[in-house]
Amino acid sequence: MTAPLGGIRVVDWTHVLAGPACAYYLGLLGAEVIKVERPGRGDAMRHRGGTDKARAEEAMSTAYMTQAAGKQSLAVDLETAGGREVFERLLKSADVLVENHRLETLSRLDLSEHTTRAINPRLIHCAMTGYGRANDMADAPAYDVNIQAISGLMALTGTDETGPLRTGAPVIDYATGMAGAMGIMAALMQRERTGVGAFADVSMLETAFTLMSSTITDFRLTGNAPKRRGNAANSRSPSSGTFTCAEGHISLGVNEESQFHALARALDREDWLSDPRFADPADRKRSGADLGEAICEALASRTAGEWEKILMKAGVPCAKLRTLSEALQLAPAQQRGFASRGAAGFCGLPFLLRNIPDLSDATSPLALGSATREVLSGLGYSDQEIRAFSKSGAVDFG
Repeated sequence: MTAPLGGIRVVDWTHVLAGPACAYYLGLLGAEVIKVERPGRGDAMRHRGGTDKARAEEAMSTAYMTQAAGKQSLAVDLETAGGREVFERLLKSADVLVENHRLETLSRLDLSEHTTRAINPRLIHCAMTGYGRANDMADAPAYDVNIQAISGLMALTGTDETGPLRTGAPVIDYATGMAGAMGIMAALMQRERTGVGAFADVSMLETAFTLMSSTITDFRLTGNAPKRRGNAANSRSPSSGTFTCAEGHISLGVNEESQFHALARALDREDWLSDPRFADPADRKRSGADLGEAICEALASRTAGEWEKILMKAGVPCAKLRTLSEALQLAPAQQRGFASRGAAGFCGLPFLLRNIPDLSDATSPLALGSATREVLSGLGYSDQEIRAFSKSGAVDFG
């Protein structure tokens, strides 16, 4: 079996989460991924993130490990003459370069997309930055939490009482990683037809906007600024949202007329169907507060787990609010194995492709520089040249 990206070499010159995640996704599709890190400390994410301090002190934090499996680690100092020579030879052998550095850094090292694609015209150079190229903020630094704040996403989250809230996970980082992978694969398809590489300009801000597309369209066409809605659904249906049960909470996605009828019957409240406050969607919208109270009153007789079974059987879109540990015990999580089906048993892709090679035996996350000698030999350097690079400090073997 041939993996979709089998035979594609990716140079992963990234750090933190979004860039490394992008390269990891490409590796899960069969690409060979060589992670380029500075000798000494390497990717800063090796030392922070997650709750396991012992692993972080060993330069293997859980946040780093999440998207590091299956990659070769090459420790090379690009600010030395020898390191620059190695990197250029590596680029000549590559199909894709993924990087998430500021323009200032690329200019200082003379490694902008113009230089890299002059070195290798077939190269796909993917640049992942906070705000993308060709704008007044092109060189501004940014992390996930900054983009959540500046994009308007945090302003939509929470309630008037809590104020704006960021999401509990770094969703912009991982969404940007997927956006980058999609852009790279589109460029690879184009290269098949033209034989010429491309520059993929990926913006974290535009990724955040993408996650808010329907909200942006509504605002542009109506001029109505979105407001924080807490746990209410974006559909603005008063029968959608998160409701309290006798124990726990349940999320209802009751947006269609047939779904409301099913909800009323399942809750043994068919009287709602003839109640002038709730008889049709317009009535329910006008009496949204009353309907919300009525739903909570009906749900108070059972636990969220009991209601989930009853409502799902009745065809009502719903879900009991779960902790992460509970969610990972769900049948889809267990039977499809997302949390362990990626390289070396780490998290996988959010889709399954049939008839592709099993990646479970891929290398676990590697120590900094552990593949340096192997990569240099593969690039054609002799043992003597490799020793010279090491002696000069251009490379490190970990």
